[in-house]
Amino acid sequence: LVDRFDSFPLHKLCYHHSSTTAQELRLCIEDQNEEMEESLVDDFGMTAFHVCFSTIGGPRNALLQVLLLDNNRYPYNALLGWKDANDKLAMDYLVFNWTPENKILLQMTLQSWM
Repeated sequence: LVDRFDSFPLHKLCYHHSSTTAQELRLCIEDQNEEMEESLVDDFGMTAFHVCFSTIGGPRNALLQVLLLDNNRYPYNALLGWKDANDKLAMDYLVFNWTPENKILLQMTLQSWM
């Protein structure tokens, strides 16, 4: 599991959300635009949203805004509806790891997704 995200740079940045800047995430999406389709879902069926929402503390608002910025560049509508190998949506992890701070993340995600 140590090398789990080596082939998934976007997942890696989301996993290390506490030290990732919004600019780094934006550049990663832009750089991966050519190969994006192969790197949307990891070996566990998780998207970057699954990774973000399953980490302790959850992503910062700025990182989530980058992921939700442009559905053409990063297809969040399809990915938010994707179930991982455990049959869970990314939103399931957000709710399971609930903190009062997650309220704004939930609102941001639902406003973009719905």
